Amino acid sequence: MGSRLANLRRIESLDPVVDHHEVYRVSAGLEFPWDYQRALEFALFKTYCVPSISALLDATREFAERPQRRYDDTALLMAELAEHGYDSERGRAALRVVNRQHGRYAISNADMLYVLTTFIYDPIDWITAYGWRPLSDHERVAAFHFYRAVGARMGIKDIPEDYDAFRRFKDDYERAHFAFSETNHRVGVHTRELMVSWYPKPLAPAVRLAVHGLLPEAMLRAFGFPAAPSLVRRAVPLALKARGGVVRWLPPRRVSRLARDPKNRSYPGYPEGYHPSDLGVAEPVPVADEHLRAAD
Repeated sequence: MGSRLANLRRIESLDPVVDHHEVYRVSAGLEFPWDYQRALEFALFKTYCVPSISALLDATREFAERPQRRYDDTALLMAELAEHGYDSERGRAALRVVNRQHGRYAISNADMLYVLTTFIYDPIDWITAYGWRPLSDHERVAAFHFYRAVGARMGIKDIPEDYDAFRRFKDDYERAHFAFSETNHRVGVHTRELMVSWYPKPLAPAVRLAVHGLLPEAMLRAFGFPAAPSLVRRAVPLALKARGGVVRWLPPRRVSRLARDPKNRSYPGYPEGYHPSDLGVAEPVPVADEHLRAAD
């Protein structure tokens, strides 16, 4: 087990504030790559429980017409930032794409703040529940400072300076804004069916049940999804915990999986032959007037 904790020892030797990018890169790319990927999928899923967010996404038609492209763009842009850093050449290019995409639409600062919180705290919660080891304080603090820096470069205002204060904002926001809407339901269905499409067709009913089994009651209500049977709600978390128990005995990962996804469906072989500037919607998508950013 000594060698299995080599990456953790590397993390513990760093300053989680000053060296937050390196700590986050090692944690997300070497220690918990699968867990971070799954957690961020469900983190984004959670944001669609907010009607103001789902209404904009529904209006763009991206989830109805190009859900896999939308997923791959988001995943790869975030991975570029995590692997190379937000101030690297590739990181700055990724941020330009993100800011260009968001700048087309009238998105409230509160909604942007909330989405940012999900990138910090939902992976922390997922790994606490299912990871092969607990996250260290260094990893939690570094994730907070990493995404605080990313948020500042996205022009998000009033980001709390305190880890616990930002967590309270997230919890309060969900209590105040999670509510059922038809746009939640439509975007939720498109997202769930995208996840279903990643598995052989005969498994589709089981995958839908598993997704529902992982969603807390507040999310099920906001999407208008039925609850999974109690057996499924117990079995899915147990299976994820069992996976973590197996991973605990594997050798430490030496090569980061961040920003290297040659099997993604939209950009085969990525990052070979691709640059972050190639990602994202090339042209504005027509949406209703109320969602368009007013011109200066």
